[in-house]
Amino acid sequence: MRNVFYGLSLSAAVIATGVAAPAALAQSAQSAHYSVGETKVGKLLDDPAAAEILKRLIPRTFANEMFQTLGRDLTLKAIQQYEPEELSDANLEKIQAEFDKIPAK
Repeated sequence: MRNVFYGLSLSAAVIATGVAAPAALAQSAQSAHYSVGETKVGKLLDDPAAAEILKRLIPRTFANEMFQTLGRDLTLKAIQQYEPEELSDANLEKIQAEFDKIPAK
């Protein structure tokens, strides 16, 4: 009886893993894209393609030394409170649209 229960438990675990794996892969592929609300500025600055987008769309903020140093641990959405004009919701949408064009890494 114990062996039957163990076998059923093992089968259920294998099936559950098979179902969960594609969802995990899809989520990891989606998270590979940059996000104005999730990705830290430091990671964006370290990627030349993302940094170029920031330099082009938010030049004043990009040139700010505090953005380049202290801002590295924050997201663009978090920095929005300090730069509400240049990081308006509309501009964050434009930035996100440009990030979405960068191939996932």
